[in-house]
Amino acid sequence: MNTIYETRYASSPEAVKKYDTEQLREEFLVDNLMQIGKINLTYSHYDRYIAGSAVPIEPLELEAIDPLKAGFFLDRRELGIINVGGNGSVVVDGKVYTLGLKDALYIGMGIKDVVFKSDDPKNPAKFYLNSAPAHTNYPTKKVSLEEANKLELGSLETANHRTVNQMIIGGVVTSCQLQMGMTELKTGSVWNTMPAHVHDRRMEVYFYLDIPEEQAVCHFMGQPQETRHIWMQNHQAVISPPWSIHCGSGTSNYTFIWGMAGENLDYTDMDVAKITELR
Repeated sequence: MNTIYETRYASSPEAVKKYDTEQLREEFLVDNLMQIGKINLTYSHYDRYIAGSAVPIEPLELEAIDPLKAGFFLDRRELGIINVGGNGSVVVDGKVYTLGLKDALYIGMGIKDVVFKSDDPKNPAKFYLNSAPAHTNYPTKKVSLEEANKLELGSLETANHRTVNQMIIGGVVTSCQLQMGMTELKTGSVWNTMPAHVHDRRMEVYFYLDIPEEQAVCHFMGQPQETRHIWMQNHQAVISPPWSIHCGSGTSNYTFIWGMAGENLDYTDMDVAKITELR
């Protein structure tokens, strides 16, 4: 079997206040991604969100895991994919979609067969996966990085000059509740998502990439008045509950993929936490 999965249960903010470093990482850090020749999935009870990866040497078929209690993975789900490795393809019910570096693909509910392939096994594709429950089928659609809706935010003066590439989002792709995109920090900038915020209507997962060797990102989470931090390496992800802020600062510039699902699809629906009021 080439599919590995684990389940993460929800934690209340009151409980998280008492977590030490090890328990905080066990509950929220996803550090087993991008295993060669494997599909690796983490099923979170926050909005039943799944974050994972597929790194094919030989073709890898997306299979239903036991928590879904479904005949096939997308029986009642939708799926977002962003390739962060070598060139590859995703075969969707027999139709081939080629994905280069940082290309995205949305696959709607009801698709039965999804197969991941790499063009060159010596430089395999590294597919980052996000999935959420769905209520209807929307068309499969590829979105290249160039086709993303781009927002220029922040400034070098505040060390957070960044480009937000909205890839699976209204106006680009129609989905039930899944949204995904990629934020690239400019050279000299290290802070993402500032000012920090919460959106109690949605949960989120951050996946960090393009972190240089021997550098790291410190991801901040928790309630605005009771923050915690998790140190993260390249190709690790972190689960952000609806009650938690989500922002980070690196020892170098880097990129991260954000994915979210929940009550609504309003990207700007957030409750900002003033920087001077964070604790």
